[in-house]
Amino acid sequence: MLLNFIKQYKIPLLFAIASIVLYINFGYGLERSDFIKLMSLYAALFFIAYILIEKLKLNFWLLASLGIVSRLTFILAIPNLSQDFYRFLWDGRLLLQGFSPYLFTPDSSAALGISVVQSKALIEGMGALNASHSSNYPPINQLFFAIAALFTGKSILGSVVVLRVLIIMADVGILYFGKKLLEKLNLPIKNIFWYFLNPFIIIELSGNLHFEGVMLFFFVWALYLLFKGKWLWAAVLIGISVSVKLIPLLFLPLFLRYFQFRSDTPEIKKPFNKLRLTTLLKFYTIIGITVFISFLPFLSSEFIQNFSATLALWFQDFEFNASVYYIIRWIGFEIVGWNIIGTIGKILPVLVLLFVMAIALFRKNKTPQQLITAMLFAVSFYFLLSTTVHPWYVATPLLLSVFTKYKFPIVWSFMVVLSYSAYGKDAFDEKIWLVALEYIMVIGFAVWEVLLKNKAYRTLKA
Repeated sequence: MLLNFIKQYKIPLLFAIASIVLYINFGYGLERSDFIKLMSLYAALFFIAYILIEKLKLNFWLLASLGIVSRLTFILAIPNLSQDFYRFLWDGRLLLQGFSPYLFTPDSSAALGISVVQSKALIEGMGALNASHSSNYPPINQLFFAIAALFTGKSILGSVVVLRVLIIMADVGILYFGKKLLEKLNLPIKNIFWYFLNPFIIIELSGNLHFEGVMLFFFVWALYLLFKGKWLWAAVLIGISVSVKLIPLLFLPLFLRYFQFRSDTPEIKKPFNKLRLTTLLKFYTIIGITVFISFLPFLSSEFIQNFSATLALWFQDFEFNASVYYIIRWIGFEIVGWNIIGTIGKILPVLVLLFVMAIALFRKNKTPQQLITAMLFAVSFYFLLSTTVHPWYVATPLLLSVFTKYKFPIVWSFMVVLSYSAYGKDAFDEKIWLVALEYIMVIGFAVWEVLLKNKAYRTLKA
C-alpha cells in the first residue's frame, strides 16, 4: 500500500521533500542581510507551493500534512527576519511578575527597580527603538506572551517554542474553519492552501512568530458562526480577535449592510426593520463589551496615554514599505522641503475611514462573499495608504482573498519579500525602486482583476 502511494505521488513527494529542505535552510542557515539567498529560497518555495496547489491537484490531507510539517521545521529556530519576538518575551515576563507592559518601557525598567529574566539579552535583541516605547500589543496577545513566560520563563528558545506551537495551532484552526467556510460558499477547497501552504505565511507567522494568524483564527471562526446565524458568539470572537490585533476594528462598519439583508431571516426591502436594527446594535455592543473586558485589568489614564502614543508612531513617525505615502512624501519634499509625515499621517487615516464608510453604506454587502470582498478592499486600501507596511501585515488580505474571486493578495504575498532588501549588514537602507516594483506589480494586478478582467468578462457575456 505504501509503495502504491509513493508511486502515485512520486513527483509531488519529491517537491514536498525539496520544500522541507529549503525551509530548514531558511530557518537555520539564513541571515536577514543576505537578501540574494533570502529571495532565492523564497522564490523556490513559492514555486513549489504553486505547483502543489494549482498543478498537481493533491488531496486535502496530503497538502494539510505538508503544511504542518513545514511549520514544524522551524520549531527550534530563533526567528531570523524579525526581532519583535524579544519584545513578546519581555512583555510576557513583565506581566507574569504583576507589572503592566503598557506602563513600563524596557529601557527604563532597571532605573525603576524592575527585574526581568535575561533582560539584557531581550533588550539588545529587540533594539533601542522598540525598548524606548511602551507596549502596543493588545491584552489577549499579552496573554499568549504570558503563557510562554509561565512555562519557559528562563529560556529564550523555550519561550520561542511555546509561542510557535500556539501560532501553529491557530493556523490549523484557520485550515479547519477556512475549509468549512469555503464549503459553505461553494468555493474550491484548495483555495485555503493559498494561506496554509503559502511560504509567506509559514515563514512570517510560524517562522518569525507574528500573531496575525492568531487574530485571523478568531476572526475566521467568527465569520463561520456569523454565516450560520450564530451572531452572538461571532461577536464575542470578533471582540477577542480585536484584542489580539486591532485590525478587525476596520471591518466593523461593513456589517451594517450585511445585517440589513441577513440570509438567515426573510429579506425585507425596507432599509431596516426594528428586529434587524436591534440585532445589529446587540452585535456591536457585544463586540465592544468583549474588547472592554479584555482591556479592563489595564485601564488607567496612563495606559490610555501610553497606548495611544505608541499607536500614533505607526501613523506619524515610522516609515517602511509604503506605497501611496511615499509618493505624497516626495511631493512634500518638492513643495515644502521637508518630510510632511506629521501632517499626512493624520490625514491618511481619515481617508481610510471615509473609504470604509463609503463601501459600508453604498456597497451591497448582503451575502457572505460580498461582505468578505468588502473587507478585502477595505484592508487593502488601508495598507496602500499606510506609512508602514511590514510584510506580515499582508496575511490579513491574503486570507480574506481565499474566500473571494480576487488573487492580487497572493501576488502581494510574493512581492512583499522585496522589502527585506532594506536590511543590509551595516545599516538600514530601503531600496525605493524595489518598493516601487512591489507595488507596481500588486496594484497593476489588482486593477486588472477589479476593473479590466471584470469588464472583459461582461463584454464576453454580452
